[in-house]
Amino acid sequence: MLTQTTTRVLEPADLGAALAVLESAPVENAFVTARVRIAGLDPWRLGGEMWGWYTEGRLTSLCYSGANLVPICATPEAVRAFADRARRIGRRCSSIVGPAGPTAELWRLLEPSWGPARDVRAHQPLMVTEEPSADVAPDPLVRRVRKDEMDVIMPACVAMFTEEVGVSPLAGDGGLLYQARVAELVAAGRSFARIEDGKVLFKAEIGAATRQACQIQGVWVAPEHRGKGLSETGMAAVLQYALADVAPVVSLYVNDYNTPARAAYRRVGFRETGAFMSVLF
Repeated sequence: MLTQTTTRVLEPADLGAALAVLESAPVENAFVTARVRIAGLDPWRLGGEMWGWYTEGRLTSLCYSGANLVPICATPEAVRAFADRARRIGRRCSSIVGPAGPTAELWRLLEPSWGPARDVRAHQPLMVTEEPSADVAPDPLVRRVRKDEMDVIMPACVAMFTEEVGVSPLAGDGGLLYQARVAELVAAGRSFARIEDGKVLFKAEIGAATRQACQIQGVWVAPEHRGKGLSETGMAAVLQYALADVAPVVSLYVNDYNTPARAAYRRVGFRETGAFMSVLF
């Protein structure tokens, strides 16, 4: 047993202890918890390493190091240890993302060696709800995307990603990984859209999903249909599906400067309970 404060790469045998940490904050940690529940802690299956911070032999903090660097339940001491490890290894991720406090400190420590970032989104409100909206009726035309509609949904997904992140998901590998992820969500019944005449008017996905919580992502309305309330009625529909079929708590996070989206989500029943931060490279 480890008897002092230390950090190390976790192994499959550490799964139970890691899940105990992850599930202590089920909404904040839904993204990583979902991956660990499916893949365990084997780096090849997980798509990255899970670093653990121990205090007096007990695992208390985690950091997922893969395509994203994600501090999890990270104390100030753990953040410093994770930053030291990340500096030694060098940047391999495309973003740092997580709860705003630990992520800001992690970036402060890493910026001298990893900076500059392409974009820093320091305050992204985390919004949560446990019940469908009483004020906004779900759009009856929003439904699950079918597997034979990949060619219909992909252009909308690419447009959303490019608009949100600032780079195309088709760069690099030609979009193979991104297309595989979209197909995975469609196959799982977690991709939703309003489609008329072969065109997507509204779409969103339930991305991360665990028994305790799930996270809505990729919310997008076709530019020519914005301002018509489709985001509200569409989100009400996706929320209804999520609560009925996926998890008892539904969350999302949004850029603080996106005032219309924040207002729309509040009308659908979401409330702000915390904040995330994203550093994009």
